[in-house]
Amino acid sequence: MNTWPVQDAKARFSELLDACVSEGPQVVTRRGAETAVLVPMAEWKKLRNAARPSLKELLLSASARLNLALPARGKAKRRSPPAL
Repeated sequence: MNTWPVQDAKARFSELLDACVSEGPQVVTRRGAETAVLVPMAEWKKLRNAARPSLKELLLSASARLNLALPARGKAKRRSPPAL
């Protein structure tokens, strides 16, 4: 991966974009610290599809609610109250 200081990335954005498409991910630094990465769209889609869904996405998805293993109601074992 090539590294671009933020000033160069701003001034030569078209070149940064071309390098990203032809060579792969490009790192942008600010004050010497790695700050961001520009990746080709195909690689971004691959990474996004491989990522695990968030808790919100899981809870809102229909498939997450279909196969829940719920215990039968009224079958819970309870502790007896302590003897006084």
